[in-house]
Amino acid sequence: MARRILLINGPNLNLLGKREPHIYGHTSLSDVENQARTQLASLSSNQDQEFTLEAFQSNHEGAIVDRIQQAAGWGPLAEAKGPVDSSSSSCFQKVAAIIINPGAYTHTSVAIRDALAGVDIPFIEVHISNVHARESFRHHSYLSEKATAVIAGLGVFGYQAAIEFVVKHLKFKD
Repeated sequence: MARRILLINGPNLNLLGKREPHIYGHTSLSDVENQARTQLASLSSNQDQEFTLEAFQSNHEGAIVDRIQQAAGWGPLAEAKGPVDSSSSSCFQKVAAIIINPGAYTHTSVAIRDALAGVDIPFIEVHISNVHARESFRHHSYLSEKATAVIAGLGVFGYQAAIEFVVKHLKFKD
């Protein structure tokens, strides 16, 4: 059975490649997700374990909290009674790891921090830009002290680094 990795992108990342390309680059979110799937398929072929990617993006804090809870197998859809089609988007099974770029919620969301802390799923915090070299309000993260790892300033390559780390981390953890 494939181990599932959830990639969560927060506010404004739906505009990746269009919004402030001098900071975030020209790669679209769709390109990032496709690259992640390709990378996981390649890593799966070199491992004794198969990995798949689920991608989620929202500009809304509550939707991100809901998706994190569903990643633990919790929530109204996860608790549905009766047979559930696992290929359906309405089925939420526990994921093995979360890679999250919380965007601006990094600096403001105790709710996302609490959701991640409460689900007992290792997570990697990713930032495309080096948030520590930017405005002072971006220097604080509510998530970092709970994260398994933090990657910042590598551009969209940070997602690839996170995937590589997650696969190795999960293999080591087993």
